[in-house]
Amino acid sequence: MKLGLIPARGGSKGIARKNLAELGGVPLIAHTIRAARASTLERVLVSSDDAEILEIAAAHGAEPLRRPPELATDTAGAVGVMRHALESLAAGGAEAVAALAYLQPTSPFRKAEDIDTGLRTFVETQADVVVSIVEVPHNFAPQSLMRLADGLLEPLVRGAERLSRQDKPRLFARNGPAVLIVAPAHLQSGNNLYSGRVAPLVMPRERSLDIDEPFDLEFARRLWPAAAD
Repeated sequence: MKLGLIPARGGSKGIARKNLAELGGVPLIAHTIRAARASTLERVLVSSDDAEILEIAAAHGAEPLRRPPELATDTAGAVGVMRHALESLAAGGAEAVAALAYLQPTSPFRKAEDIDTGLRTFVETQADVVVSIVEVPHNFAPQSLMRLADGLLEPLVRGAERLSRQDKPRLFARNGPAVLIVAPAHLQSGNNLYSGRVAPLVMPRERSLDIDEPFDLEFARRLWPAAAD
């Protein structure tokens, strides 16, 4: 079974009740649920400690999964949330999960096609993990970065060459990640989530916005609906 898991705890420091913030006339989490349900995922769960979030998730077509309080703190990691979902399904006699797609609700411009491309990559590469990434703008390459030292600027990488844009290496960063597909066996291995065979899912910048702070949410609202088309 290909499982979609959307983590959506009730607490949020940057934006109060972030997962229920309005975007395009619906709660933020609804966009991820819609993309997941439009993909080839066979089941879509929302894991939350919050009753309102679970109710809204169900109203938009996802299966609610109550998360224990210890997995809903600021320091709770994604691996624990994923393991809890797998254990809950196994306890209920569900079909074994072959691929778990972890889809953060803070990536509202991610599309069903991104999820499906990630799932195909997972199968074709036999990876332990597929992670979505976005190309880093050339002006953020290590050779261009500087830091403050005693009030003055110095290169982040000492002795770094001054390269033209064309000569700088292509670098990538996780875009949230918007899509993270994991083999269940890898979750049980005890290794770092990004250890083992990690395959890339390159996404365009216009679908890579990760809403973390109020500015990000306002920016998303200004982009909507053009970026959602």
